[in-house]
Amino acid sequence: MTDQPERPKTGRLRFSGHQTFAFRYGWLEKGIHAVADRGASALSADDALVQLGVGKNMVDSIRYWCLAAQILQPDVGACRPSDRELQPTPIGRRLLLRQGWDPFLEDDASLWLLHWLLVSNPRIVTTWQIVFSAFRRPDTTKRDLVDFVAAFAQKHGARSNEASLGRDVDCFLRTYVAIKSGSRQTPAEESFDCPLQELNLLQVSPEGEMYRFSIGAKPSLPAAVFGFALSEYFDRVRGGRSTMSVQECLYGVGSPGQAFKLDENSVVEYVEELGKLTHQGIALDETAGLKQIYRKHTLEPENLLARYYAGEGRR
Repeated sequence: MTDQPERPKTGRLRFSGHQTFAFRYGWLEKGIHAVADRGASALSADDALVQLGVGKNMVDSIRYWCLAAQILQPDVGACRPSDRELQPTPIGRRLLLRQGWDPFLEDDASLWLLHWLLVSNPRIVTTWQIVFSAFRRPDTTKRDLVDFVAAFAQKHGARSNEASLGRDVDCFLRTYVAIKSGSRQTPAEESFDCPLQELNLLQVSPEGEMYRFSIGAKPSLPAAVFGFALSEYFDRVRGGRSTMSVQECLYGVGSPGQAFKLDENSVVEYVEELGKLTHQGIALDETAGLKQIYRKHTLEPENLLARYYAGEGRR
């Protein structure tokens, strides 16, 4: 069995809330605009169904996904912050609101960024975070994933049952793999898919029983998004320390290497590219055969993204 990840110091185990829906094209944009335009309680208001044009379960799912992807957060100005009173996060504003970097999610970089924000969410520990933190087998089945997540839940004393975990894993798989249909999908049907399927992080066998993670180079993942993830990972696991081995960046629990399913060559190439983008603020050094990543000064990770979306650092 694959080594189990340690439970993050913040967050709670949660294997429901999405109402079995993977988020669809347009959902995140709808959710953040509803809150920005109509106020903190827009997604819990009685008319939310009408305003968003979806059913109640889908409204609940949109709220869940906006929180999980860290584009909305509980309103810190409310008397008692809760998931009913929400506000856009700084990264949510800069990415998706009007005049934002990519308000219609047209750039693959934005999908990679949302994937990272989802699987590294410190508030909600779900199947997504667990699998992209420490599940290191390239091939798997739904049964394997359910067993892995169940073992994690048991280790940390969380209540769960096989039926709920099965639904959660089903939703996880639909986030990254398209549902097969007997005929070619129409544009309307394609809107039911999750945009993260475009990342091709997970492939399914023709029989539909085996799944394989795509491990290796990710041509559509820009160095700026990798750098954003690396900076957050540095802060989370290293705090004030300024060095990290390439192996830790590749295999550490919750690392960019695990989240993006990279290989060692890809990590090295990204770090070298970041060295150029940051004037060696991030640098790679090899001593006695050990490759180390050095953070020579604190980076502003959102600035890397801003420069990318302004046209700098594009491949």
